[in-house]
Amino acid sequence: MKTYIIPVIIALLALSCSKKEEIVQAKKGFELSNTMLQSISLAKAEKKYIEDDFNFYGKISADKNSYIDVYPLVGGNVLSVNAELGDYVKKGQVLATIRSTEMAEVQKEVSDAKTDLLVAQNNLRVAKEMYEGKLNTERDVLEAKSELQKAQDQMQRANAVSTVYNVKKGNIYSVIAPISGYIVQKNINKDMQLRSDRSENIFDVANTTNVWAIMNVNESDIDKISLGMKARVSTLSYPDKVFVGKIDKIFKIIDPETNAMQARVVLDNQSGLLIPESKATIKVISSENTLALTIPSKAVIFDDNRSFVIIYKSRTDVKVREIKVLKQVGDITYVSEGLSEGEQVVTNNQLLIYRSLNS
Repeated sequence: MKTYIIPVIIALLALSCSKKEEIVQAKKGFELSNTMLQSISLAKAEKKYIEDDFNFYGKISADKNSYIDVYPLVGGNVLSVNAELGDYVKKGQVLATIRSTEMAEVQKEVSDAKTDLLVAQNNLRVAKEMYEGKLNTERDVLEAKSELQKAQDQMQRANAVSTVYNVKKGNIYSVIAPISGYIVQKNINKDMQLRSDRSENIFDVANTTNVWAIMNVNESDIDKISLGMKARVSTLSYPDKVFVGKIDKIFKIIDPETNAMQARVVLDNQSGLLIPESKATIKVISSENTLALTIPSKAVIFDDNRSFVIIYKSRTDVKVREIKVLKQVGDITYVSEGLSEGEQVVTNNQLLIYRSLNS
């Protein structure tokens, strides 16, 4: 009989130990595993001024203050075109060359002015010598001086014209880039015959170090924008990249066809990613003078028409907390109740933790 009692006692002891372990585990409560701990992200509740944002649509435009139309100063036959649409060119670079008879005329005017200047200088020298020998009058010397002044003025004008036309030897006229930038328009090809009275430009060069985001503002939204407001701009080419600027000009004219007014945002484009004429979305930020607690919008869990967050203090101190959302503006949610400044909320994989805590 005693031989049966010992195994029963051992079994009871084992069962007792097992129950104690369960109780210990129960007292220990929820704990994040190492894997889960490494996969979550945290953010602190911070006080910020409440902001509103308004979305507008528009396009990227070259800075018109750094946008130059290039016109040919002479007519003639196009010998070469050294730049294509979209090329980056440097100031002073030759964009095209034109053979022109007008260049020969400019050179002739310079040559004639030089000759006239030499003659006038020689006549003045002779007039002075004759005056000293009492062979002419002072009036003759003054007339020679006047002729010299005219010749000098003519030489100066001829040199100025020569400089404008960038005259060198021969009858070749070079079209020079006036600024460094991109070729955004091209209306010239090799072997074209250009008329001397041509009114159309042959190149447009734009410096795109800074560009404009031109946005269309409907009449009903005009009161939502003002000078100096922050703006975040994104394009179809780089939808995940945000370019930040400010509204620096509002055009107080409504286009009768679109019933919209335009506003301008200046953007730094050192990277060259913003391409003129590309479509853009402009998010304008309006700031109020009221502070509120903020958390990332991705931290909020919406369940049963209520909003919750996961409060993290330690791996063994993780709780679900209901909050009252004041407003949500893009990636930021403003909270009116349920959070204290500095508390940490889980912003990644929080839904898994929420389900585990509620199961």
